[in-house]
Amino acid sequence: MNAYVNGLQACAFSTVSRAETYILNTRFERPTLVIDTQAVARNYAALSQGLGRARVHFAVKANPAPEILKTLADAGSNFDAASRAEIEMCLAAGADASRISFGNTVKRASDIAWAHGAGITHFAADSEEELEKLALHAPGAQVYIRLIVGSLQADWPLSRKFGCALEKAPALFAYAVSLGLVPVGLSFHVGSQTRRAEMWTETLDQVAEVWHGLKAQGFAPSLLNIGGGFPAFYGQEVDAPQDYAAAVMRLIHARFGDIESIMAEPGRGLVADAGAIAAEVLLVSRKSDNDLHRWVYLDIGKFSGLAETMDEAIRYQFITERDHEPTGACILAGPSCDSADVLYEKQPVQLPLGLQSGDRIVIRNCGAYTSTYSSVGFNGFPPLDVIAI
Repeated sequence: MNAYVNGLQACAFSTVSRAETYILNTRFERPTLVIDTQAVARNYAALSQGLGRARVHFAVKANPAPEILKTLADAGSNFDAASRAEIEMCLAAGADASRISFGNTVKRASDIAWAHGAGITHFAADSEEELEKLALHAPGAQVYIRLIVGSLQADWPLSRKFGCALEKAPALFAYAVSLGLVPVGLSFHVGSQTRRAEMWTETLDQVAEVWHGLKAQGFAPSLLNIGGGFPAFYGQEVDAPQDYAAAVMRLIHARFGDIESIMAEPGRGLVADAGAIAAEVLLVSRKSDNDLHRWVYLDIGKFSGLAETMDEAIRYQFITERDHEPTGACILAGPSCDSADVLYEKQPVQLPLGLQSGDRIVIRNCGAYTSTYSSVGFNGFPPLDVIAI
């Protein structure tokens, strides 16, 4: 512990997580993500309590570590998978096929056929051609139509690539029926890191209008997939998971009434604060004697796990062994030879003025979308190691 932990006594943060404590007591040869499975289990219990009868489908893409999948499978979670590989990982962790949905709206035909054969019954779609593939390779499957929603207030919007226009949903429902599929409902995503429950309001208004319109046209939607968006702490205050989930559910019930089945697909909200990354400072420099800001280079960057710093959308927090020292603004960058590998420049980061090469640094609340975004060998840097405790 020594100096590293002693430095925390003056740290601005009041608590140090179990994953962070593990890092502070361990030496690492390269950047390593430490995941606390106990924290994952606690987050699952809290979200489940807040969501009530809505079923949690963990978004596997957030962190597919086998230990996380097994922890959640043992706790009773369902899973949202984006690929055949993710489905296989869920099955290997002990989840029955009935607990897994194939939520990607862009699927390889052979993967649809494989998933159908493995017992997957629920598939997402947002276009005529995807419905045709499903009808051919997963006949009779239950399908939920993903919508494009507007007025997003998320830190990481996800609305353009996936989904159909709101007015197109009835035609896709009708086409699914004509193909022998069973259109069971709608799905949407408010965007990752939607920090407050009230930010869901306009999106839910839009989806509710489509939902009630489908009923008026004679369809019988019974499943509402509300996607993810459940936030983690990155410097701006967020509600506790149970309170946040309960508030979202109140908004849903006020607009949709009694729904037979509700799915939620939290990813970040389940695993982000369960993980921390052990990293190291490689260099501290100034570009000129008159430069206002130092440049601090870490041994991890956008291509080795911190892709969500793109456009500085996700603002990670840091612990160093010098947190008792005065701080100053710095530009934070990764180690690769790509000029895009700059993490924070528009909004510089406050780090200790005495920081230097060789100092260890802990990146907080980064259990989501780090190991999965880590590249394999860009510039020769290894992918992010993962340790589960």
